[in-house]
Amino acid sequence: MPIVDDIRTDLTTAMKARDSVRVSALRMTLAAITSAETAGTARGELDDAAVTAVIRTEVKRRNEAAGIYADAGRTEQAEAERTEAEILTAYLPVQLDDEALATIVTEEIAAAGATDDPKAKGKVIGAVRARVGDAADGGRIAAAVTAQLSA
Repeated sequence: MPIVDDIRTDLTTAMKARDSVRVSALRMTLAAITSAETAGTARGELDDAAVTAVIRTEVKRRNEAAGIYADAGRTEQAEAERTEAEILTAYLPVQLDDEALATIVTEEIAAAGATDDPKAKGKVIGAVRARVGDAADGGRIAAAVTAQLSA
């Protein structure tokens, strides 16, 4: 069952349960998905990979907004944004833990022969990204590679 169908089903359930936070998060996400479907020259339904990318963007936006609200001392709004981000994270693939990611990074650094070369960072990041796919965020991959290459 496509992710969009899961979101629509969960939206209906949340509306019946009168869960306003979940309803708001899911409606905004469906709107973002619809916007992505109608944007550009290739219009039509998005596949699960594209929907996952839209959801990931929405989670990132909410986490950034939460940080901005927290810096401004608006803790209630920051908490609401974090809650919405948690709701949407449930629709993303399971993320690798830091230990597993570090192991993969170590293997790819060894395979690239770049144990001391910080200039090989891009090559290693690309190899790790190809290997883990959606199981790790790009920022986490870059941080792990940088940490190991600079150590």
